Amino acid sequence: MSPITHFLSGWAVAHCAKLDRRDRALVAFAAVLPDVDGLGAVWDVLSRSGGFELYQRYHHVFGHNIFFGLVLAAFGLAFGVRKQIVPLLVFLSFNVHILEDVVGSHGLGNDFWAVPYFWPLSGHEYVWSGQWPLNGWQNFAITGVLMAAMFYWAWKRGNSPIGIVSEKADVTFVKVIRQRFGMPAPA
Repeated sequence: MSPITHFLSGWAVAHCAKLDRRDRALVAFAAVLPDVDGLGAVWDVLSRSGGFELYQRYHHVFGHNIFFGLVLAAFGLAFGVRKQIVPLLVFLSFNVHILEDVVGSHGLGNDFWAVPYFWPLSGHEYVWSGQWPLNGWQNFAITGVLMAAMFYWAWKRGNSPIGIVSEKADVTFVKVIRQRFGMPAPA
């Protein structure tokens, strides 16, 4: 799936609990970071090899296994404010990424993306024969639903992903949404 979809999925997981700005960022980015193993594509482009060998060989390997997920959870424990819940949500967010890739990352022809979840202990790759195309309507629908949820949470809870970068811009964004749709009822 798209990194945007992965990020919005992580943002949704972050809203399973009351988290501060930093904790929400940790959980949201845990849903994107597994794709760091796709950075071989940069070298493939720069080297003008044309075959995307590094990307094809290593994407869905180094960042798409349980051990990478546990490393992310350890970062959540080390840097999170709510140490009881953040590592669990980080690990859940990571696993949502894995699930999204297994169900919605089909390439051209017989190009099914498999995930070696227990690599390097096991070479077994998990794949779903019903995997829908990366550019399939299902992925667009999921992204649309996640974007709608993001706007709803911005309106209802007063925070959006913009707050990760700038609290001031986030306040303005939320203010605009609330001016358009009204103030939410007090909880």
